Amino acid sequence: MISALFTDLYELNMAQAYCVERMADRAVFELAYRKLPDHRNYIVAAGLEDALRFLERFHFTMDELDWLREQRGFSDPFVSSLEDLRFTGDVYALPEGTPVFPNEPLLQVVAPIMEAQLVETALLNMLHFQSLALTKAERIVRAARGRQVVDFGSRRAPGGDAALSVARATYLAGGHGTSNVLAGRTWGMPIFGTMAHSYIQAHETEAGAFEAFASLFPETTLLVDTYDTLEGVRLVVDLKKRLGDRFRVSAVRLDSGDLVALAREARRMLDEAGLGSVTIFASSGLDEYHIAHLVETGAPIDAFGVGTKMAVSADAPELDMAYKLVEYAGKGRFKLSRGKTLYPGRKQIFRKILDSRMAGDTIGRFDESLPGAPLLRLSMLAGRIQPQPSLEESRHYIQQQMAQLPEELLSLEAAVRPYPVHFSENLKSDLESLRSRTCVLVP
Repeated sequence: MISALFTDLYELNMAQAYCVERMADRAVFELAYRKLPDHRNYIVAAGLEDALRFLERFHFTMDELDWLREQRGFSDPFVSSLEDLRFTGDVYALPEGTPVFPNEPLLQVVAPIMEAQLVETALLNMLHFQSLALTKAERIVRAARGRQVVDFGSRRAPGGDAALSVARATYLAGGHGTSNVLAGRTWGMPIFGTMAHSYIQAHETEAGAFEAFASLFPETTLLVDTYDTLEGVRLVVDLKKRLGDRFRVSAVRLDSGDLVALAREARRMLDEAGLGSVTIFASSGLDEYHIAHLVETGAPIDAFGVGTKMAVSADAPELDMAYKLVEYAGKGRFKLSRGKTLYPGRKQIFRKILDSRMAGDTIGRFDESLPGAPLLRLSMLAGRIQPQPSLEESRHYIQQQMAQLPEELLSLEAAVRPYPVHFSENLKSDLESLRSRTCVLVP
């Protein structure tokens, strides 16, 4: 559980100021990103499950409050007021797995302003990283074109929580599972893994290591590139000759070198030895671009283990994501910073579908009735989580959503024509009205 202290100092400073000024009306904050990273045509929304759990359990412990009292700048009355503070607001959000485009709210918080303000940092942290992770995982799984994808990224992920999030994202995106045992237990997903190079090195001979391991784990994957990849494959063939009907090895793993050439030669050697049922598993610095190349060249690889580049979303590690106030005490709030214009008021996204494909979105007032299906759904009411889909349901939902994306957006490179997103005429009018009044008041 993330502590309520997982916030930036200025959030607490503002909270204390709200208390002193007796500002306690309901506010609406919206979380969105401003622009797509390079080589991205969409982002897949994620992180809602953790965000809702954090909000439902939000509170300060007595130890945390005692620590706050020791810090300079916080009054005793303010710190005491935090003792009974809980999140009592509503949350509207995109279901996990929904493609989302610039300026569209992934999540909307409607709550007393102090509650909504204090949760900003945690919500951004969860939705930012997990949306990047799910987007990266979805691209990798799609590039594999039906071949298995397994998450191998825990040891390179930026922290333990991130490692678990990447494992979950990989499975949501259609991957087959993870090497992370805790993730397997937490979400009930398949776990994968056999041996590392150290096991081979610890034995006097590679052949002896293979035989010892296969005797303990018969239906295993043998790592064949510790010394010489093709020699390792020959040793697997020799192991079959020695074990006969007792040979049940399911795969060999390639973890270095020219994967196209090595996979082709390994497949030839295995097939000639009557080991057509032994599959080829590849790893070694893979991402969607490498996997797409391997698939397009016809490399006979049946499954991929993907680690670092998925775990850190290497080619797109950050989004210009923000959490902004759009309404307070029933009045729209806006922002005119250069390049960061913020439309006032609570919003809804309306998505049009034509011929089973997404045809364009309109961001409008929350209470507008516009063409298309409204995307933001009630996820939390009065601080209580509303029924949410299971992991398997979300996994199926992502597949449906990806099938509805326009074909040109499924490219691994930036599309010539971005997906169309417009603001409604009413929202434009609201912004211009507030802009004109502000320009009158502020020379």
